[in-house]
Amino acid sequence: MSETTIRPAQPADADRLTALIQASTAYRGAYFAMIDGYAVTPDYVERHQVRMAVDAADDRLLGFYALIREPAELDLMFVADEAQGLGTGRLLIADMLDRAREAGITAVKVVSHPPAEGFYLRMGAERTGTRPPQPRTPWEQPELRFTV
Repeated sequence: MSETTIRPAQPADADRLTALIQASTAYRGAYFAMIDGYAVTPDYVERHQVRMAVDAADDRLLGFYALIREPAELDLMFVADEAQGLGTGRLLIADMLDRAREAGITAVKVVSHPPAEGFYLRMGAERTGTRPPQPRTPWEQPELRFTV
């Protein structure tokens, strides 16, 4: 198995990030509204701390996250279907917490995709509440917090 590298995303990576989101089978069926038409833009990558997990051998995108610093929130986190269960998500969370710590952030909010709540809890987040239904997400979403 090849090594996974975490590196900053560049504006030119926006299309790759968008493709990973749109290919996610976790958002099929009832959850598709959440990603329908969603695109990561080069401007988004420039404005936020976006970091990618890539296969060191071939630069294949395995996952990514976006950390918004003010207020501190894990805005996006996706792991490619073929990389799930291999530790990619764990590496991304560890990297996000390191970056938050370096920035002096003491807590990071997460509004979770409902099926991902268990993952965040296993990574050390605590449940803080529930976000009510929104136009693009007509279901309740778990709210969590990572203490940095």
